Amino acid sequence: MQKNIKLEERLRDKARLVLKVNYFTSIFALLFGILCLFVLGITKIIPYVFFTFGILNLANTFLYRSHKNLTLTYNIVSIMTLACAITITLYSGGINSPFIFVLALIVVAGYITTKAYGSLYLNLNLLIIVLIYSQSIAEFSFVTNVVPEQSKNLFALLSVLFSVYLLGGVFGKNLLHAHHNLYKTKDQLEVKIMEKETLLKEVHHRVKNNLQTVSSLLSLQARNNEDPKVKDLLKSSQNRVISMAMVHEMLYMREDISKVQYKTYVQDLAEYLVRSIKGTSSNITLDIDIPDLKLNIDTAIPLGLLINEAVTNALKYGIVDDSQGEIFIKLRRGDDGEYILNIGDDGIGFSEATNHKNTKSLGLKLIHNLARQLQGSIMRDLSKKGTHYIVKFREIREQVPTLV
Repeated sequence: MQKNIKLEERLRDKARLVLKVNYFTSIFALLFGILCLFVLGITKIIPYVFFTFGILNLANTFLYRSHKNLTLTYNIVSIMTLACAITITLYSGGINSPFIFVLALIVVAGYITTKAYGSLYLNLNLLIIVLIYSQSIAEFSFVTNVVPEQSKNLFALLSVLFSVYLLGGVFGKNLLHAHHNLYKTKDQLEVKIMEKETLLKEVHHRVKNNLQTVSSLLSLQARNNEDPKVKDLLKSSQNRVISMAMVHEMLYMREDISKVQYKTYVQDLAEYLVRSIKGTSSNITLDIDIPDLKLNIDTAIPLGLLINEAVTNALKYGIVDDSQGEIFIKLRRGDDGEYILNIGDDGIGFSEATNHKNTKSLGLKLIHNLARQLQGSIMRDLSKKGTHYIVKFREIREQVPTLV
């Protein structure tokens, strides 16, 4: 909504600038034509070109009120200005005509509109100037200078004043105004962005605190329950909550609040799970191979939960009791933008016939469901000892909340 409003405001500002310039150039063209005809004594071609341009450009400006097509209005006035400027330049001295500077105004007007138009008119006018020069030095010229000798200096003065006033008084003034509005808008946007980042950090901080509260409640409930199965279930749920809380904690502590530094996250999560399940003096070795990559929250949380389940299963069922064991976690990015996660352990593993469809293991079901949530695929690597998974997925497109 806000983007559409700002786009409409920019279009209105650009339309006002083009229309204002059109009115000024039309009025000056008509006045210049009158001066040429009645003061300078120029009775051929030049004054009538000014009159034609002034009238047609006013008509072009008024027509914009009905069709509202700014590009069409700009292109019409640009073509008319270019044609009239070339004609007046040729009939007022060619390459020596002071009116040739008006061609530079067309380039400036082009760059005000878009960079593409500016580049187009720059190259076109450079070619035109070369052609005007070639025509001026040719032995046979098809145009003549229609400005009387006694009026040449005054015509030159009026041409320079016309160019300078349009460049400085019209284009310059409006460009300065537009420049001021641009920086004013930029400052306002920077303030809003800072406010949004502060708000999002506060949201992540509050979410993390709320999840930690849930974790504490689960821990308290587990301590007050004597049933080992219930305690185990509550502990597993607590670890899942902690894995999500760690994502939000990393987001509000970093400058970039949209991405998670995933190597650090996985390292912290895996070490926490080892301490939680095996204790501080375990025989577990972590082999984590993750490059310096960042993932958005929509990908980081389900992937973190998947890693949590795989590591938890490895610690509880793969590497039993106080046995020595190693857990492998490798994440890399393929050439086509796909991510590949290799995760496993060198424990006792489980039967090849067991899968998420025929097992009662919640962890195994969650691993496959989370892989599906990541819009990816998962398969067991049966060539290695223990339990190993290969998960392929792509980063989920981030859903950015809109702050109205």
